Amino acid sequence: MFKPVFSRVSFPQMEEGILSFWKENKIFEKSVEAHQENQRFVFYEGPPFANGSPGIHHVLARVYKDIIVRYKVMKGYYVPRIAGWDTHGLPVELEIEKQLGFSGKDQIEKFGVEEFNKRCRESVFKYVKEWNNLTERIAYWVDLENAYKTMDNTYVESVWWALKQIWDKGLVYQGYRVTPHCPRCGTSLSSHEVSQGYKDDTVDPSVYIKFKVVDKSKADLPSDMPVFLLAWTTTPWTLPGNTALAVAPDAEYVLLKGDLEYLVLAARLSGSINLDGYREVKKFLGKDLVNVSYEPLFDPHTFAVERLRFQSDGALEAQKADKNLAYPIISGDFVTMDEGTGIVHIAPAFGEVDFDAGKEWGLDFVQQVDLQGKITGSYPFSGKFVKDADPLIMEDLKERGLLLQSGTVTHTYPFCWRCDAPLLYYAKTTWYIKTTAIKDKLIAGNQEINWYPGHIKKGRFGNWLENNVDWAFARERYWGSPLPIWRCVKCGASECVGSVEELKKKPGFKGLREPLDLHRPYMDQVTFSCGKCGGAMERTPEIMDCWFDSGSMPFAQLHYPFENKTLFDSETGQADFISEAIDQTRGWFYSLHAISTLLFDRITFKNCICLELVLDAKGEKMSKSRNNVIWPDEVIKKYGADAVRWYLYTASAPGVPRQFDTKQVDEVSRRFLSTLWNVYSFFIMYANIDKYKPAAGPFPPPRAELDKWVLSELNQLIIDVDDALADYSPTEAGRKIENFVDGLSNWYVRRSRRRFWKSENDDDKLSAYNTLYYCLETLSRLLAPFTPFIAEELYRNLVLSVFPDSPESVHLSGFPTAEESKIDKQLTDDNRLAMKVCSMGRAARSKAGVKVRQPLETVYVGVASDHETRALERVAPLVLEELNVKELKTDTVEKVSGMEVANFSVVSEGNSCVAVSTYITVELQAEGIAREVVHRLQTMRRSANYEIADRIRVYYEGDAYFVQALSAFADYIRQETLSDVIEEGVPDDVDLKEEHKISGYHLLLGIKKAA
Repeated sequence: MFKPVFSRVSFPQMEEGILSFWKENKIFEKSVEAHQENQRFVFYEGPPFANGSPGIHHVLARVYKDIIVRYKVMKGYYVPRIAGWDTHGLPVELEIEKQLGFSGKDQIEKFGVEEFNKRCRESVFKYVKEWNNLTERIAYWVDLENAYKTMDNTYVESVWWALKQIWDKGLVYQGYRVTPHCPRCGTSLSSHEVSQGYKDDTVDPSVYIKFKVVDKSKADLPSDMPVFLLAWTTTPWTLPGNTALAVAPDAEYVLLKGDLEYLVLAARLSGSINLDGYREVKKFLGKDLVNVSYEPLFDPHTFAVERLRFQSDGALEAQKADKNLAYPIISGDFVTMDEGTGIVHIAPAFGEVDFDAGKEWGLDFVQQVDLQGKITGSYPFSGKFVKDADPLIMEDLKERGLLLQSGTVTHTYPFCWRCDAPLLYYAKTTWYIKTTAIKDKLIAGNQEINWYPGHIKKGRFGNWLENNVDWAFARERYWGSPLPIWRCVKCGASECVGSVEELKKKPGFKGLREPLDLHRPYMDQVTFSCGKCGGAMERTPEIMDCWFDSGSMPFAQLHYPFENKTLFDSETGQADFISEAIDQTRGWFYSLHAISTLLFDRITFKNCICLELVLDAKGEKMSKSRNNVIWPDEVIKKYGADAVRWYLYTASAPGVPRQFDTKQVDEVSRRFLSTLWNVYSFFIMYANIDKYKPAAGPFPPPRAELDKWVLSELNQLIIDVDDALADYSPTEAGRKIENFVDGLSNWYVRRSRRRFWKSENDDDKLSAYNTLYYCLETLSRLLAPFTPFIAEELYRNLVLSVFPDSPESVHLSGFPTAEESKIDKQLTDDNRLAMKVCSMGRAARSKAGVKVRQPLETVYVGVASDHETRALERVAPLVLEELNVKELKTDTVEKVSGMEVANFSVVSEGNSCVAVSTYITVELQAEGIAREVVHRLQTMRRSANYEIADRIRVYYEGDAYFVQALSAFADYIRQETLSDVIEEGVPDDVDLKEEHKISGYHLLLGIKKAA
C-alpha cells in the first residue's frame, strides 16, 4: 500500500516535513560523498554580502545555480560546493558609518581605525542566519558550515600572493591619473564599479560661457569690440580649473558680430543656440585658432589656489603668480559637433581626456576641489560641495557678463554604486593593474566561454573587454585586504610582499601583532628595512578593491598556493559553471576573468548563465524607497519554494528581465504543481483501492495505443530535458515538462479514467497502472533538480514504499535514461492531431451552447490529405469518446467550413476545420439525461463523504420522462456510480436527498450506502 494522498495539499507544509527529513538524514552530504570517485564537476559560488536581507533576486541566482548542480550530481558527477561570503568593502563600512552617525573619513580617523574595523568585522554576518535560512528553505544545496570568508587571514594571504605574482610581471604601477572618485566615500572606483552606478535621468546645469580673447592678431580677429570664445559645459564647478579651450582643427568656425561683442563658435552648431542679434561676419578653420590665448575665468593665484604645469616627462611643477596669465586654445580630435559649441572647456584636474591633453600640450593644472568634493581656496563659493557651488559660480559669471545662456539638461551621469553620491573625475595618484597589457588575451579567452544567453559574449562582456582600461585596484579606505606594498620613507623604493612568511623574513622586520590579523591598523604597524638604502619600509595605507577579493575566490578559498596546491592545479582551477546577475559582467565575472588571465593565462569559468534583473509586477526596478520590494519569505510561506522555483525557471528565459508577480506564482502553483499533484493523488487513490503493486522488473509491453503514446512522449521528454539542461537551458527543459504534465493529466488520465474505475482487474487495467506509475516515478527524477520537494514526496511514496532497498532520496538516485525504442513519432503526430480536433470540437460545442455531457450524432473534420484521413481513422475512438459523438467523418476543409447552415456548429483554425452536428434526437436527449444524472450522483457521493470504492443504492422520483431515460440507461448509471440498485421512490432513511432541475424537468434523487 502507498501512503494515502489527499487531492488538497499545503505545499509549504509538505516542504517543511521534507526539509526535516533531509537534515536528519544528511541527504545533501550523502549526495556529494556518493560520487567522490567519479569525474568532478567544478562549480564556483559567487560570494554575496551578508550585511543585508536577501531579496527575491538572490533567490533567482541561487535556484539557477542549484538546478544545474543537482542535474550534474544526478548524472553521476562529483560536485562539492562551498558557500562563500564577501565580507570586505564599502557596503560594510557605510553600514557602520550610518550606525555611528558619521558622514566622512575624518570622523572615522578620529574615532579610530581599530575600533571602526572591529565593528565592521562584527557586522558582516548580521544577516547570515537570514541568508542561511533562506538558502536551506529554497533547497539550494551548498556547504554553509565550511563557507569561505574573504576576511579570513588565509584568504587575505592568498590575495597577497596573487598581487605579488602580478607585481613580479611588472603589471602593477602607481600613476597620477584621472580616476572616478567618490567624495562621500573618499576613494577611487574601478571602471567596472563605475559601470554599475550610472543614472540616465540626471538633471544638471547647461551653460554657455564666454572666454575673452587677449591676442586677437594671431587669428586676424577684429579689434573694434571684445571677442569671446563660446564654450558649453554641464559642470560649472570645473570652470575655476579651466586652463585651455579645444577646437576641432579641420572643422569650420564662424565669427558672429553683436552690438557689443563678437562670438566665436563652430559654424555647424551656431544654429542650435539662440543668438538673436548676432550676424555672421567671417569663417575660418579650427586650426587657425590654435595658440590664440584668452583670459582665465578665475585666476587661481587670486583665490589662493596653486597652479601647476605639466612638464615634458608628465610631472607637475608649481608656477609663480603671473598678472598677465592667459590660457591657450589647443586642437583635439576628441572635439565633436554633436552638441555644445564645438569649443570644449579643458580642466586637466577633472577629466581623463582633459588630463591627457594637459600632458600633451604642457598645460597648466589647477585643482581647486578637495577629495571630499568641496571647493578650496578663497572663491566666493569656497567650502561648498561642487554641485552646491554650481549656481553660485553661474551667478558670479553672470554678474561679470560671461554667462551667455543657462538652463538644464537631463543626461547620464555616474554615481557611486554604494552610497549614491555623484562621482567626480579627479586627477590623483592611485595604484593600477595594467590590464590593458593583456587585453588581447582577455578577448581571446572570452571566445572560449559559453555564455547563456549567447549575445553576452560579443555584447555586454565582449564590449567591456574591447574598451578595457587599467584596473584602479586601490581604495583609500579601512575595512579590506591591506595592500601588501611597502615603501621606503628614505629612498622611495617599493616592495610587494606575497605572504606572511616572506614578510617575517624581511631584514629589520617588526610590528606584527599576535594573534595574527591581516587588517588595518595592525598591518600599518609592520615595518622592515629597505634592501636598497636601509631606510624604514612602511606599508602604503590603501586597501584592495573588494572585487579583487571576490575575483580571487577560486584559489583564495583554498589558501592556495600555501595549501591545496595539487587540488587546485589539477582539479578545481577552472569552473565548469557559474551563474550570477547581468550586472556581474563588469563585476565578479570580469574580476574572475582578469585575475585568472593575469595569474594563469587561462579562463577561469567555462559556462556562465547570466541572469537579467528581477522587476516588480509593473516592470519597475525593486527598491525600498518605492516600497515595491518582494521579500522571499512571504511568498514561500504562502506558495512554497517549489512554486517559486518553477516560476523563476519557466516564466521567462534567464536573459530576459522578469516581472515578479506573486499572482503568477499562484497561477504556476495551480496550473502545474496542482495538476501534477492531482494526477499523483488520483493514481494513489485507485492503486490503493485495487491493491496495485508495481513489479520489480520491467513492465510488460503495453497493448493500448494510449499507453504506448504516453510512454513515447515520456521517453522523448527525457531526451529533451537532458539535452536542455546539458545546454544550460532550464527554461526550455521546464516548459517541456510542463507540456508533458498537461498532456498526462488532460489527455492520458482523462481518456484512461474508465480503465481505473472498472471493477475487474484485467490486463488493460494493470497496463494503465503500470504506465501511470512509470510516468510518475520518472517525473519524480526529472523534476528533482527543478522542484526538489515535490519530487522527493513522489519518490518516497511511489518508490521507497514499494522498494525499500532503493536510494533513500530521489536526490541520491540517477537521472532518467530514455528508452529510445519506445519513441513513436507517428503516435505523437496522431495524438497531437486528435487533441487539436478535440479542442476545436469542444469549441464548436461551446459556440452552439451544447454541454459535452450531451451526446451528439456526428463530427466532421476537414482534412487536407490522405495522411490526415488515415491518422484520424487511427485515433477515431479517442476523438469520439472525448467529444461524446457517435460518428466521425472527414471531408475537404472547404466543405466542412460551409456546413454552418445545416444544423452544424463550425470552428476553424488556420487550415483546420471541425463541425459538430447540433440536431439532438429523442434518443440522444435521453442519453444526455442519463449522463447528467450520473454527474449529479457523483457530486452527491462526494457531498456524502463516501469513499471512492463505496457501493450505493440510488432512489429517484420524477415524471415519466425521467423514468424512461433512467430505465434505458440503468446499466450505464450503475457502472458509473457504483450503484447496486436504482429504484423509483425516495425513502426517508437515505443518507442524502437532493432536488435537481435537468432539461427543464424536476428530479428528486436520494443515495444510501449499500450494506
